[in-house]
Amino acid sequence: MGPSALHGLRVLDLSGEKGAFCGKLLADMGADVVKIEPPGGDQARRTGPFLHDLVHPERSLSFWYNNTSKRGITLNVENRKGRDALSILARTADVVLETFRPGYLKDLSLDYDELRRQNTRLVMTSISSFGQMGPYRDYLSCDLVASALGGQMYVCGDIDTPPLKPYGEQAYLVASIFGAIGTLMALHYRHYSGRGQLVDISMHECLAGVVEHVSVRYFYEGIVARRQGSLHWDNAFRVYPCRDGYILLSLFREWDTLVEWLDSEGMAADLKDEKWRDPELRHKEVEHIIEVLELWTKEHTVGELMEQGQLMHLPWAAVNSIRNLSENSQLLERGFFVEVAHPEQGDSFVYPGAPYKLGRTPWRILRRAPLIGEHNQEIFGGELGFSMAEIGDLVSEGVI
Repeated sequence: MGPSALHGLRVLDLSGEKGAFCGKLLADMGADVVKIEPPGGDQARRTGPFLHDLVHPERSLSFWYNNTSKRGITLNVENRKGRDALSILARTADVVLETFRPGYLKDLSLDYDELRRQNTRLVMTSISSFGQMGPYRDYLSCDLVASALGGQMYVCGDIDTPPLKPYGEQAYLVASIFGAIGTLMALHYRHYSGRGQLVDISMHECLAGVVEHVSVRYFYEGIVARRQGSLHWDNAFRVYPCRDGYILLSLFREWDTLVEWLDSEGMAADLKDEKWRDPELRHKEVEHIIEVLELWTKEHTVGELMEQGQLMHLPWAAVNSIRNLSENSQLLERGFFVEVAHPEQGDSFVYPGAPYKLGRTPWRILRRAPLIGEHNQEIFGGELGFSMAEIGDLVSEGVI
């Protein structure tokens, strides 16, 4: 197996929850990502769920997942000696990743303008709630707030219910993905110019940029998208109940074939009528079609409909639970899930694997997330040349 794509790249990761996944993406592709936490550990370590429901900063499953392949040190950047140590580390770093409120690092003389004085090739990626400028710059936010302000929440839910938050921490993940892309673009430019730059990522803008049809339809047609449950915005797909779960069906694709199938089981109702071949009528009277199809799907299992539908070239899909997903033959065949050793737990745990496969520069999880200050001696002593006495002083002074 050859070297990873980002082998030789050094990243200082000072990020919190907004950017941890960005650092993970770079680390799993081979960059030497050093997670820098305050003494006592990152606040994200207090976020559950926890292994066996035992609340402990070394047992956060969320922290584990978002920090694979990283090394970890502790450093109090609000202490002068801590700031000095970070400045030294930044001299030879390729990237600094941070998620502090705008202006925080400037107050500490650790902002991009200051750090680039001693390292002109440095790329700093700043992921914040609203970016480094603008009237919302100093507003407080989180994943939930970002989902509401970014437009996602408005279109999630049923038409007769209040807006719903999308599952999980989509805002943090989207911002991290754009952060990784922006970082790599800046590094690509540096390859030719020799100069680094600041990458300013606004979580608000990231979400506003991925509401897809919502913005397109408004700007070109003046339509304000509405919530409509599991029904796709153009009525093309909907989720239906089956005997043993749920399935996503296309409503109008291969219409004649679908109606023949229903009729063969005596469940086509009036859909054989010639009038239903009119696409405009089907869109207008979609609720009636939904009622007929729902009676039919309830008579079948998910597997029956998905297998037969795919054989007929219909893009139908089971709505998988995590149990179904973990047993999915496609993912298993491609080796998507990987085991990561946690020696201190005396066990290995399954993680989601590569989001992409590169033929020459493979993705791999190099190690589990670092313990608090796990690599302090390795980096402060082995790489920065601090003596044991000096490291001991930093510990007693609350610097590391």
